[in-house]
Parts: sequence; structure tokens; C-alpha cells
Amino acid sequence: MRIPVFVISLAVIACLGDSIEPLIGEGARILFIGNSHTYVNDVPGILQALADSAGGETIATMSIANANYALIDHWNDGVALDQIERQPWRFVVLQQGWTPAGVCRDTLRLATQLFSASIRRAGATVGVLQVWAPESRPTQSLATIESYRLAAEDVGGLLFPVAEAWQEFNVRRPDYRLYLDDIHANRAGSYLAALVMYARIFNKTPVGLPASITTRSGETIILPADIALTLQQVAADVGLAVTPPTVPVAPPVITNRC
Repeated sequence: MRIPVFVISLAVIACLGDSIEPLIGEGARILFIGNSHTYVNDVPGILQALADSAGGETIATMSIANANYALIDHWNDGVALDQIERQPWRFVVLQQGWTPAGVCRDTLRLATQLFSASIRRAGATVGVLQVWAPESRPTQSLATIESYRLAAEDVGGLLFPVAEAWQEFNVRRPDYRLYLDDIHANRAGSYLAALVMYARIFNKTPVGLPASITTRSGETIILPADIALTLQQVAADVGLAVTPPTVPVAPPVITNRC
């Protein structure tokens, strides 16, 4: 499906600053392009620390994550595109916020398609990091799951089904909160996101990885052993499963925050 370029003008997202983290580590290079969902709790660093702890292939991470940015904003300012073209990458991970049906879904799919051509020219795989709905909008979980599935499907990318894992964890442990505020993940939620990515990138179960880690940037995650185990089991069950076919059913939502 091709989406008209005029949809770009419909994305009204406030630009509140830039956050570019340099390449850290050695090994397979992963570039993250996103917003605060990437840099709060240092999700790239958690993924890297989990890979380090497993003792197998190591990864190097870099992130371009700007507050309140949608992916179309990254495309328009050109900074991320420049970095994609500067050096070889194994994965380039695309992420924006809550993405219901409507203009947010349309611009997510358009931006993913636009970035995809450059990512593939760089010899990398497109990764699509599926973000959960706000805590105050639980009925929009299905819509945002669909949006990210469609975006990944459009370009044959690797979907990281974090929102789906988030839902499954809430079924198993409804007593334990994954939100820091209405939108962002707390440390357990970010740990879950990294676990799902670990499972899909390495095609390995994350069960047995440490419950306590420190990233190379100094972020420390310490979780109760039982919670960490449930998070790992959910990440394995969801992350290693085949993504089912996408059939959009959610009605459009009018919003200017994606």
C-alpha cells in the first residue's frame, strides 16, 4: 500500500529538543530512531547489557531520540537519514509513540516506507518497535498494535511486539504496574521492551537473563526475581511467536500526538 506524500503535512508534533547518543560498544551495530520511549530508562542500553550478560554476540548501539517526535519528524529534519548513510548497521529500529488508526497510523506507515529504502541500501534490517497505548487509553491498545504490525508488514521489517507483550504481562500480573506515568515505561516496562527485542534479534529465549543489570551509560535496573522471570517468560512467549496476519479493525482517532 502506498500512502500519499501530502499526509506528511498532517503530522503536527512539537519539537522539544534533540538527543543523539553516540555509538557505544562493539559488535553488531543497531541504530535507534525514536523519542522518549527509547531514551527513558535507556532501552538501547538495557538491550546491550542483556546481550553482554548472555555471553554471545555483542552489539553496539546508537540512538537519535527527540522528545515528542514522530518518525515523520525524523524524516523531515534529515539527521537520522544522515546517520543511516554514514556507517554500516545490522538493524535500524524505528519507534514513535502511541499510534492509533487515522493520521498517526498513516504517517507511521509513510515514514517507515521512506526510511526503509535508505536502511536497505545501508545493508541493514528495518526494525519496528511497537509501543504500548497510554495507561488512560487501554481501549486503544488494539489500534496501536495494528498500526505497528502494518508498518512492519509494509516493508518486510522485523516487528518487535512490545505492546503485545505488555498486554500479556498485564493478564498474568495485573497487580504489577509497568507505567512510570500515563505514557512512559517504568524500569520493568523498559526491561520488557528490551527482552522482546533480545528474543527477536537473537532468536533465543530471554528466560534466565539477569534480573539486575547496569547499562554502559550507568542506568541500573533491579527487579524482584519473580517479576523478572514473568517478564522473561512473556517476552519469550510473545517475542518468539510468529506475528499473526494483520486485519485492521480499529476506527480512526483524531489526535495530533503520535
